[in-house]
Amino acid sequence: MKTVFVSGSFNVLHPGHLRLLRFARECGDRLIVAVQSDYLAGNSAHVHEHLRLESVQSISWVDEAFIFDEPLTALIGRLRPDIVVKGKEHELRFNSELAVLEQYGGALVFSSGETIFSSLDLIRKEFQVLDFLSIDLPHEYLQRHQIKQARLADLLQQFSRLKLCVVGDLIIDEYITCEPLGMSQEDPTIVVTPIDYTRFVGGAGIVAAHAVGLGASVQFISVTGDDITRDFALEGLIAAGVDATLMVDDSRPTTLKQRYRSKGKSLLRVSHLHQGAISSTLQTQLLAALEKALDGADLLVFSDFNYGCLPQPLVDRLVAMAKSRGVLLAADSQSSSQVGDIGRFKGMDLLTPTEREARISTRNREDGLVVLAEQLRQQAGAHHVLLKLGEEGLLIHEGNEKTGEWLTDRVDALNSTPKDVAGAGDSLLITSAMTLACGGTIWEAACLGSLAAAVQVGRVGNIPIRTEELLRELS
Repeated sequence: MKTVFVSGSFNVLHPGHLRLLRFARECGDRLIVAVQSDYLAGNSAHVHEHLRLESVQSISWVDEAFIFDEPLTALIGRLRPDIVVKGKEHELRFNSELAVLEQYGGALVFSSGETIFSSLDLIRKEFQVLDFLSIDLPHEYLQRHQIKQARLADLLQQFSRLKLCVVGDLIIDEYITCEPLGMSQEDPTIVVTPIDYTRFVGGAGIVAAHAVGLGASVQFISVTGDDITRDFALEGLIAAGVDATLMVDDSRPTTLKQRYRSKGKSLLRVSHLHQGAISSTLQTQLLAALEKALDGADLLVFSDFNYGCLPQPLVDRLVAMAKSRGVLLAADSQSSSQVGDIGRFKGMDLLTPTEREARISTRNREDGLVVLAEQLRQQAGAHHVLLKLGEEGLLIHEGNEKTGEWLTDRVDALNSTPKDVAGAGDSLLITSAMTLACGGTIWEAACLGSLAAAVQVGRVGNIPIRTEELLRELS
């Protein structure tokens, strides 16, 4: 492992520091940064040493940082780094480190002086900051259905008494933030350089994490590969408070979806996955685990991405098992191609397809949305359908099997400035299903689900929704 060393006072981190540290990290495998003590820095120490150290430690490129209070040459002689990096401005000056490095074969390298930089704090703020001013409640919709905001807040607080089971395809979403370099001179290709990597638990995993964030007790069951991506997923689920059972299938990788982004926009998506159905042995193990988990459960949620975790025989047996226990059922089956079929989840209390997914399942390309929703509802034997319409919002469809009539309404998209729409469906699914499990109506479920989706698309990446975020909007 090649160790790189940088030292300095680092009073206030600026673009020059970031360029230097990024260059240094690219020179080796491990970057160590030594921050001058207040004593050594003297009059140049405008900020206390502990604050300067904390700033350096916040940078992801830095593996280790500490305050030093001894001659720099003595420190380098003791640490014996492979490479010492200094700024380009030092190249033509006397460098006392050089004599020590020559004694043991180390190298002195000067930063290239490239001008491209992107502050890590600003990049990561995109993943964390939510602008609540961009979210509006659907007041006319609430009036039509005589829904009080206090009633919605009460339903949210009842989520804490729910026990849930979530089953489906686990996905890890990786966001790779890039700096654009320009157009290739060899061919018409955009050239970028990666700056930062951020990973989130996604797929059915984030559905389970959302439920925990909203107060429920959750058991999550899925299938993964035997790899480091699985390790990351398990750590993330445990940290989120999810009781996770991840069965290993040696024939597949843990699904990893990479999104290359620049200036707040997605440039490219790359998916590492295997779509074959899990073996009959794994299906039996999955069924046994869920049979145990369903005891005392209020809700079973299928989060299907058509990557093989939920073969039809397994789905059918799980549905029968849940119905015999009086467990509420909800399903979402995302179709990135013509493969998926949301209609294969029979007898659900709630289905949450996109318009495209509903048309694929019903093979209906012509009829309007209301007819489409009713056709899907009848085909799947579902009680309710929430038809996701992207930026146009949500169509709510409630069927009445006794009278043969149905009711429909619509909620507009509640976030006027979405940052990342990738997690909208997951948050809608779990929040609306939990509302129904607490005795809410489909109209209340659609409203809370839409509000959760509005919160989720207001930031980049899959971050579990919290009850207080929704209560803040309702207050």
